Amino acid sequence: MTVRELLVAPVRRALHEGAARWPRLRRIVEIGARELERALHDDLYTEGYYGDAGGARAEQALEIGTAEYTRTATHADEGAYLVWRFLPVRTTLDVGCAFGFFVEAERELGLDARGVDVSQYALDHAALGARGHVRYGNLLHRLPFGRGAFEGVSLFETLEHLPPEVVPRALREVRRMTTGYVIATIPSFGPNEHGPGGWFDVKVRPERLDHYRSLGDDYEGPVAYDDLYRDADGAPVEGHLTIASFGWWTRQFEAAGFVRDGALERRIHPHLARLGLTKYWNLYVFRVPDAPVVTGEQRSASEIADVEKRFGFDERVADPEDLARVEAALGRVAVDQAPRPQTPFDT
Repeated sequence: MTVRELLVAPVRRALHEGAARWPRLRRIVEIGARELERALHDDLYTEGYYGDAGGARAEQALEIGTAEYTRTATHADEGAYLVWRFLPVRTTLDVGCAFGFFVEAERELGLDARGVDVSQYALDHAALGARGHVRYGNLLHRLPFGRGAFEGVSLFETLEHLPPEVVPRALREVRRMTTGYVIATIPSFGPNEHGPGGWFDVKVRPERLDHYRSLGDDYEGPVAYDDLYRDADGAPVEGHLTIASFGWWTRQFEAAGFVRDGALERRIHPHLARLGLTKYWNLYVFRVPDAPVVTGEQRSASEIADVEKRFGFDERVADPEDLARVEAALGRVAVDQAPRPQTPFDT
């Protein structure tokens, strides 16, 4: 017999019968159940963070501030596409998966994707295609997977939610998990040798912007806690606790045993511009030292065309501001190598 059959089922029956017979016991059970439920939930990443779902599924619009928290608004299709197209991976882990939108999209593309998050609320409301493939996990503790369990790990808008002093520990755990590659997007500032640089706006309190801009390119951060951009309640916006430069983040990954793949980032950036994400995502790609350097396409032209059509990417019109930023960073030739629909800005 299983533990569930031996212990859980009999205890549940006894509590049910007792609660039905004695109102006072029923009240105790109600309070105990509620407090146990609260114990499983993170204090920040609950319905108040994502918006009050009111029991609705994650596919419906949830809010962070004024932004919808949906598969579309989180750019999950775009992120999954980048992993699928550019990384030679089959098994993937999305850290900070929330409702599992990236996991759902990656699995639709044929990847064996899993996800972990600290928000029990988000996991309880997981997207349909992610259910059974996402679970609780905290980078500051050992994740529930063996060493080298994944060929690739993604961290889309995740690491900035950790305070600076614990970032090294978190990245060591990321290193433990992967045999190959990491793709991350992290709000950053300052120059970036492999693509468009970052900015302080909406990362630093408005009254401190001039101060940080005056520090020049040598300043790498992290930004002091008291100077972080705040929400209406006075807390760091969206739980962002570490805002630092490209150089600072690169050194953190290198200390954890990764090598930054600038050449692959440069190949991806024109596609970020084409998909309208340059203004939102500060991109990083890393590999473990013995992983092969990624060259060439990982998918055939016909596979890429099919996926772009399925996700509607073939109809995207690039934002001229995004194209200009990538062109300034990489040069016109690199941007022209990324196929995209003809737009008025190409004439």
